Amino acid sequence: MTITAAHIPAIVALIAGILILIMPRLLNLVVAIYLICTGLIGLGLLKWLHM
Repeated sequence: MTITAAHIPAIVALIAGILILIMPRLLNLVVAIYLICTGLIGLGLLKWLHM
């Protein structure tokens, strides 16, 4: 299986969900990192993720 830019948000969301279940205090940090990563990928600023 090849991981493409379309898979990245789903993988990040899965990891974020697991982290929130393990440590609920991380919710603000995890949401902030998720939103920043999704925004950068959506704007095309992380071109190395676009395979």
